[in-house]
Amino acid sequence: MGIFDRLLAPFRAPRADDSEDDRSPWGSFWFEPVGIRAAAGMRVTAESALRLSPVYACVRLIAETFATLPFKLYSIGADGGRTPVADHWIIRLLTRRPNAFQNAFEWREMMQGHLALRGNCYNRITADGRGQITDLTPIHPDRIKVQLTNEDGTDYRYVVTRRDGSSEPVPRGEIWHLRGLSSDGIIGISPIALARESIGVGLAAQDYGARFFQNDASPMSGWVEFPGTFKDKTARDVFRESLHKAQGGRNRGKTYVLERGMKWHEVGMKNNDSQFLETRKFQVTDIARIFRIPPHMIADLDRATNNNIEQMSLEFVKYCMTPWAERWEASIEHELLLEGIDDALEAEFDFDELIRGDMAARANFYTAGINAGWLTRNEARKAELLAPIDGLNEPLRALNMIPNDQEPDANAPGQGAEPGELPTPTKASARAIAFDARRAALEKAAIDRILRKEKTAASRGADVFDDKHAAFVSEVLAVERDLADEYCAARRAGAGAGEDALRLLIDGQVMH
Repeated sequence: MGIFDRLLAPFRAPRADDSEDDRSPWGSFWFEPVGIRAAAGMRVTAESALRLSPVYACVRLIAETFATLPFKLYSIGADGGRTPVADHWIIRLLTRRPNAFQNAFEWREMMQGHLALRGNCYNRITADGRGQITDLTPIHPDRIKVQLTNEDGTDYRYVVTRRDGSSEPVPRGEIWHLRGLSSDGIIGISPIALARESIGVGLAAQDYGARFFQNDASPMSGWVEFPGTFKDKTARDVFRESLHKAQGGRNRGKTYVLERGMKWHEVGMKNNDSQFLETRKFQVTDIARIFRIPPHMIADLDRATNNNIEQMSLEFVKYCMTPWAERWEASIEHELLLEGIDDALEAEFDFDELIRGDMAARANFYTAGINAGWLTRNEARKAELLAPIDGLNEPLRALNMIPNDQEPDANAPGQGAEPGELPTPTKASARAIAFDARRAALEKAAIDRILRKEKTAASRGADVFDDKHAAFVSEVLAVERDLADEYCAARRAGAGAGEDALRLLIDGQVMH
């Protein structure tokens, strides 16, 4: 081993070129988890599960997606406001250089992959004299164990297994342990261990398919009918071996000639009888369910449509990635940031890039925010990765939306006109006039709809202003139900004309 390999040996899993059967002191055999054999006959471990393409696709999707999320740090003020922090050692650690041999993307992808596959990920902490962490060196989860140090199980330490087989006890303060769902608060539960039966079925079907096609898609399963008898067991075994040899290896697919009146009988289910393809398709959905991945994101488009695929993508962000991000953020704040010094800091992984719409949707979003005054034009430019421009930092305000107790600015366009002089029209005032016209048209249409319903019910001699009509009025005019009930009671008592009463109802009043 070279110097670099010797340095990394205690912290890495067995390499892909290591022989699984190498039982030398440095061989991978001694470091591989034994795993539990599933009912389908397959031994399922975290490594063997990756042979199943849906498992690999789910783990890779979660790990790569999380590695792309920007990490941000905020300072929380007394009023609850958040101010971005640009210069802090935790930012450099998690976004630039987590350790000496990995960049931030590779390290975070690896850690999230360990979490999704094994339920735990571990890092050796290296800190300087000020308590600031300088390196987070990953340790493969299969090489670390938890050892309780007291009777009640509330304190523990870690034991790291080196590649030479020796063990090193490490205090809790020197290991950053990120855990998934846990039943004891100490060790995360491995999703692969819990779902080994589903994964075992998938592996068994995959191996069966490989053997089936290796045998030229014609399974050699059957029995030979022999009208006579063999001389002894040795003769029968010799015949059986000759049959296997004639149909195996390079002779696969060749014609075999049976003698002495022998007949071949095929037995066993065919693939369509055992629903082989249906089983393999179901395993994709079943494994996607384990990792909370929408099936279309791992290339299962059976139930994907143009109407639901966007919603399912949002559900991936909300129900799959957000809990992982919250888990990281809570652990960073609790385990890595300095207590008493960084208490006002809040860690966050930004999902804005994942939920960005197309150009038209983003343009409408920015326009609405800028016109309403809660977004500045430079903030919109920064969101689109454009440099800010001088003079665009102030929020805009529509002239017709100032507070009631504030006088209009006489110097504003359209304000302070001389008596008898028409104000200069502006784009904002034109939009306000158009908005008022649309609102009036919508109100008139809603009122006419209610009046037609009341007129039709009255012509039939039915109870016009019953509870059902009150619910209808509440829904059409978007008013509270108790106001609609009062309206119906007043109209039943003969108060006011229908249109006038409905216009009062829109304003939150009832005619008596």
